[in-house]
Amino acid sequence: MLRVKMVKLMLILIIGSALPQLVVAQQQVTLKDALTYALQNNTKIRNSKLDIEGGRYKVEEVRAQALPQLTGNVGLTYNPIIGQLVANFGGQTQAIKLGQNWNSTAGVQLSQQLFNQQVFTGLQAARSSEEYYNLTSKLTEEQIIELVANNYYQVLVNRQQLNVIDTNIKNVNIVEKIVSNQFKNGLARKIDVDRITVNLTNLNTQREQVINAITQLENQLKFSMGMPVSTPISLPFTELTEVTTLPVFTDSIDLANRTEVKLLDNQDKLLSLQRKAYVAEYYPSLALTGNYTYSSQSDGFDFLKSNAAAIGYGASAVGLTLKVPIFNGFLTRSKIRQADVDIKKARESRKESVNSLNLAYENAKIQLRNNINTIKSQRKNADLAQEIYKSTQNNYNNGLASLTDLLDTENALTEAQNSYTQALLNYKIAEIQLIKSNGNIKSLVQ
Repeated sequence: MLRVKMVKLMLILIIGSALPQLVVAQQQVTLKDALTYALQNNTKIRNSKLDIEGGRYKVEEVRAQALPQLTGNVGLTYNPIIGQLVANFGGQTQAIKLGQNWNSTAGVQLSQQLFNQQVFTGLQAARSSEEYYNLTSKLTEEQIIELVANNYYQVLVNRQQLNVIDTNIKNVNIVEKIVSNQFKNGLARKIDVDRITVNLTNLNTQREQVINAITQLENQLKFSMGMPVSTPISLPFTELTEVTTLPVFTDSIDLANRTEVKLLDNQDKLLSLQRKAYVAEYYPSLALTGNYTYSSQSDGFDFLKSNAAAIGYGASAVGLTLKVPIFNGFLTRSKIRQADVDIKKARESRKESVNSLNLAYENAKIQLRNNINTIKSQRKNADLAQEIYKSTQNNYNNGLASLTDLLDTENALTEAQNSYTQALLNYKIAEIQLIKSNGNIKSLVQ
């Protein structure tokens, strides 16, 4: 007996020492922590940052076309049969060899664009593309913040639903003991015990389903954050609190602060620059060119006059190259007209997008007003259901209410509590939409 007690004591000590490690290993994550982590680790955000870096290199690529282009060349040629020039000198026909068996050359060539409207317009477009990637990255961050916040509140709601189920299981267990004792004493029927058992089994099944749902939602939350799914986390239960007042509404929103609108304006600019680049195909281009070449010829293997028998000489040239487009089968005109169509389509899309943003703001205000009324009514309804359940339970214990009445009130209490929790979730989601509509979605991280 003493040995058994010693074993139990050792088990308690081992479990007690392990529990703090488990608690430490499980990371508690607030909403701000989740959003901050996502901004640093989400794959989409990381890729958007890489797009910004790639955009800078794109600007450098286009800028390189406006800088001097310098190339070098080296050549070595062997002529097994040397061509000849036949000429008449003083009435006598003579054949003169043109060159030597071995020819070698080395030189450099320089080209500098003096005027090329396509290159200059492309440089403007590249700079606007860099701005486009910056805006796209910012929009991606805002979308991830919205996604993570919604996932976060989904987890909290399901955790509260689990608390409701646990409370109901506790209440039904109490009733089950009472009914079982009554059945043993001949004061209750077997069917009453069975009904309680069925109800308890259903609650336990719901509990398992909610636990699985919480696990899945937590995994989805961690995935949206860019966190390894295997990382254990816990969420504070104080995050989802009762709401009593509405935020301040304005009649309209300043869409100039919305990243979506800035992105659309940038796209319009890029389309205009694309059209300008097509028009530039009508313009002439002017380039400065220059080259220097040193050549060497010899009747034996030689490279750049390395022996006394070789003959070496240099040559250079400087010039201007003017290209004037004359006719390309109306290709440029077709490109310009296509660009005009793209610009018109983009303007129509912008109108629709602006209207959609205004719609989202108005809907968010309506949803917040409706949800706060629902929260208040469901809170009162849940409190009333709790009072009815306690009263019915007391009446049942005193033989003044039937088991059916008690089970009905228990189900009504569960439904009222879940409706209240769902109303809180709907309010939080609508609140996120309102904050996003005002262009302040990043305030959730602050």
